[in-house]
Amino acid sequence: MDIKSKLSLLSSPLGGSAAPVARGPEVLTALRQRMQELLAASGRPTTSERPEPASSDLERSDLPFVAEAHERGSIWVRRQVLAPSTHVGRIPLEAARDACPEMLALLALDPDVGTCDPSGALFLDTETTGLGGAGSVAFLVGLGAFDARGRLVLEQLLLRAPEDEAALLDYLVGRLEQASLLITYNGKTFDMPLLGCRFVMHRIPAPKAIPHLDLLHVARRLHKERLGQCRLISLESGVLGFERQEDIPGGEIPPLYGHYLRTGDSSALWPVVEHNALDVMSMAALMGLYGEPVTALHAGDLVGLAKTLKRARALDQAHRVADRALELGAGPMARLLRGQIAKARGEKGRALADFEQLSREVDDARVRLELAKLYEHYVKQPLKALDMVALGTGERPEQTKKRRERLMLKCSKLQDKQH
Repeated sequence: MDIKSKLSLLSSPLGGSAAPVARGPEVLTALRQRMQELLAASGRPTTSERPEPASSDLERSDLPFVAEAHERGSIWVRRQVLAPSTHVGRIPLEAARDACPEMLALLALDPDVGTCDPSGALFLDTETTGLGGAGSVAFLVGLGAFDARGRLVLEQLLLRAPEDEAALLDYLVGRLEQASLLITYNGKTFDMPLLGCRFVMHRIPAPKAIPHLDLLHVARRLHKERLGQCRLISLESGVLGFERQEDIPGGEIPPLYGHYLRTGDSSALWPVVEHNALDVMSMAALMGLYGEPVTALHAGDLVGLAKTLKRARALDQAHRVADRALELGAGPMARLLRGQIAKARGEKGRALADFEQLSREVDDARVRLELAKLYEHYVKQPLKALDMVALGTGERPEQTKKRRERLMLKCSKLQDKQH
């Protein structure tokens, strides 16, 4: 068919030759009507059957979000006031409000955390459309903060349409600026950089910097030796004593939000909303646990705690925790650590006793190295130190050679004195 023939078909709707010629808007009306008929015949949803815009979607759904008007647009908010007695597993949420800031600072290896009032902390967790990058958006932001009566108020912000993002971010800046301390789980690496990109995209000034306690870093120091992978859900089970029921895997969350944007089916977001709420509550429980950890942690985790306190140079506390770990049956690792802490405190006699006891229990080059040093410099018995070197101290060959030569020289001088 030549171009002239093709153009002639436009004189009637969809190429019909018997219909009268339609002009202007009438052509578009006829085209739309015919498209509706074709879509209906194919089983695909027609325009009239598609969900209405997202505002009415939420109004008609059972999602407990309400619209609030703000300067830059509308935000959709869900708020829950949780009773102080609410627990996640064995830990009450109110414990976070009374957490010891000095202990939190030691575990975070961040002195600034110790200057903050935990009752003014803001817990933050995001659900996003991807794993980061300029195109990722936080479509659900979970927040938690204590009110004047000491109750944790759980607040969730839902991005019901892309055009509302600026309003959500603007509101979030205000909440961050009210807080004394920010609490996240992997927020230093993920949540806050992503939100920072979104602030820039919308030309919203970033909130003022406040101390940030990322609980993932603390969790790795305390629990990695025992639990391995330190996902939040793993800590709930292995540390808090809580098992989620029918939780949604993280990889399924972005597709559910995409489904909502395409179809308006807000009920699909229910599992995501509940997942996010539990994340915030679990962070509060962990903060409460870490604020007074000695009596509540597993014996194996106390070793990680003692090691962290030693790294923070809180040696007296570290020694008490190592003692407690040994009492609870933490085993050789706790004894090794207690000996190292005693040595760092200048209590070389106590350190020597721990290392000698340990050498009878385990075959560990680290223990022999500690004994070689103490035998040489503390008890002045180079021959014993040489025995440790002969058994292997785990040092590099050149270091071992240097230590052996020095000890042999000391042994020779000692023999000369005796004769």
